Amino acid sequence: MTSTLTQGMVFTDEQQAFAESIRDFCQRECGTREQRDALTDDGAESHNQALYQRMADLGWAGVAIPEEYGGSGGSLVDQCIFFQETWRGLAPINGAGSASTVGGCYKRFGTDAQKQSALGAMAGGTIMAIAISEPEAGSDVGNIACRAEAADGGYVVNGQKTWCSSAQIATHLLLIARTSREGSRHDGLTMLEIPVDAPGVEIRPIDTLGGKEVNDVFLTDVFVPDGQVIGEPGRAWKQVMAGLNGERLVCAAQGVGMAERTLEDLLAYVKERKQFGKAIGTFQALRHRIADLAIEVECSRLITYDVATRVEAGRGSEPELQRLTSMAKVKVTETAKQVALEGLQMMGGYGYATEYDMQKHVRMSLAPPIYAGTNEIQREIISATLGLR
Repeated sequence: MTSTLTQGMVFTDEQQAFAESIRDFCQRECGTREQRDALTDDGAESHNQALYQRMADLGWAGVAIPEEYGGSGGSLVDQCIFFQETWRGLAPINGAGSASTVGGCYKRFGTDAQKQSALGAMAGGTIMAIAISEPEAGSDVGNIACRAEAADGGYVVNGQKTWCSSAQIATHLLLIARTSREGSRHDGLTMLEIPVDAPGVEIRPIDTLGGKEVNDVFLTDVFVPDGQVIGEPGRAWKQVMAGLNGERLVCAAQGVGMAERTLEDLLAYVKERKQFGKAIGTFQALRHRIADLAIEVECSRLITYDVATRVEAGRGSEPELQRLTSMAKVKVTETAKQVALEGLQMMGGYGYATEYDMQKHVRMSLAPPIYAGTNEIQREIISATLGLR
């Protein structure tokens, strides 16, 4: 199966060339298991900074960062193309997703000086991570307890964050802390930029099925100057909410790439594997299931780019766009998981064997329905925008 952006969608020649360039790069630099093992310490690492730096040198890390801040000035669709093709190519650059989320916050709420510093660094390949979740505040962001107390010229932060993606490779954390208990549960939260090497910051990796991806972060008397507040103090909840449409679409684009690659690997296997004297892909029991998976992958690609185009153009009310981005995130991440699980089943024991990538596809497909807002929370958003709350 050959991936293409042009099926059912209209893209510019530049966007098509961009996708092909990424595809060629991934095929050349991480197209074999041996290459990927060398880049990831046999799968233990999820991000290779040297590989990502080469992408940054090509202008890809800053694809959606304005030119005045060192980026390429591309659109949300361009950003989705980048994530679709790198995830399809199995490029070990998981930190790029975190950097994208953080970059969106700076673009919307940073001062010009903050944008020049942070966005310029991220366009150059620097990874920054966002720290929101806590042991008692995952989906319930209003329960954040990490405290930032006002001090002379800034804040002193104490508390813990968890499930912080890419903190182990980041230079800075964009941390959400409670600066006040006044107002509603979601008021009084403030966004702070904290260097990971600041005194009092401790990062502890959490072992996961995906290798080194997420972390606990402990903060003890960490001083943050006023100049490192991003946006308006006490308004971080609304600031975070303002960026979720883009984050969901990035997650969806990653899922499209994952689903495409999994289906391609499955097709290659069933066309070669023979039983009863025939390639197993010729058996109706498998070929109809694969046809159904191909339908779902195509639907996933179409909803991702259709919604990205609408969000980019501001075509629709905010509740409508929230509903559509949540739908895209749910549809695509669950499709990616479905393709991987069914692919493993159809490959039988070989799907379970580490000799093949299918087992890795399964492991990697399990996290996206959880991160960037669980799919259960996305369904709450969808139903609420339909008047069902």
